[in-house]
Amino acid sequence: MDSVAVAVFVNAASAGSLSAAARRLGISPMVATRRLAALEDELGVRLMHRTTRSVSLTPEGEAFLPFAFTVMEASEAGRAIVAPSIKGATGLLRVTACGSIGRTVIIPLMPKLLDENPGLKVDFLLTDTVVDIASTGIDVAIRIAELKDSTLVGSTLARNPRLLCASPNYLGRRGTPRCLADLADHDCVTTTGTMHFPFMTDGGERAVRIPARLTASSIEGVHEACLAGVGLAVLSTWHAKPDIEAGRLTPIVLQDGAPKELTITALFPTNRQVLPKVRVFLDMLRQVLAD
Repeated sequence: MDSVAVAVFVNAASAGSLSAAARRLGISPMVATRRLAALEDELGVRLMHRTTRSVSLTPEGEAFLPFAFTVMEASEAGRAIVAPSIKGATGLLRVTACGSIGRTVIIPLMPKLLDENPGLKVDFLLTDTVVDIASTGIDVAIRIAELKDSTLVGSTLARNPRLLCASPNYLGRRGTPRCLADLADHDCVTTTGTMHFPFMTDGGERAVRIPARLTASSIEGVHEACLAGVGLAVLSTWHAKPDIEAGRLTPIVLQDGAPKELTITALFPTNRQVLPKVRVFLDMLRQVLAD
């Protein structure tokens, strides 16, 4: 089976078009179309419905997609083992992360990652929506949360302590809460659908119901609203630190509880060998988070 044709199919499925797949693979759209057609001829089925602007999977294509991912992974792992590059990792690395850590931590390390690995390309999906990495060809997802999806393989990268914060303007108007019970008398800002802040107390974890005056679809929106003086927010320490040092935010220490700490985790779609392109990225990210 032609590995390039399989790569065309996988990338077209995740990108939604053959032209986008061709750009990722560094080939012309005509070549991509011919490779896909040859793969369909070999399998004896139609894998994709095509229009001038997009493609969509047929039932046969949906059934074949997991096997196509396996073929690509096996091919890349084999090349890395028998012919390791002296110039670093190669290939297309597909990463997804939420907006806050993506913009603040991951994107700034990209120049060094690409300089040290000249054969590497990166496709970075920046979204606060949880992406199904198993079906979209994502190599690794960086998440800050309690993980509930047991079908994925995870590796903890770093602790993620959090702070209760507010702007000096808000605290000047509304006062500073001293204990968990005081939160009921304050305005809070949180992500859409969140009804509680998780706190750790002497008695263990406690979910504190919060009066959210404003909700946002992303933690970056929560951060900006907190800076603007809308209300209290729970933010990752690394996210709030520059604004705290500049005096734009004030950390709030309560007498009877502290925001629950989360973890920064790398998630993989399978438990197969971690490819060099993923490993060099995670090694660099771990170092940045440690620093």
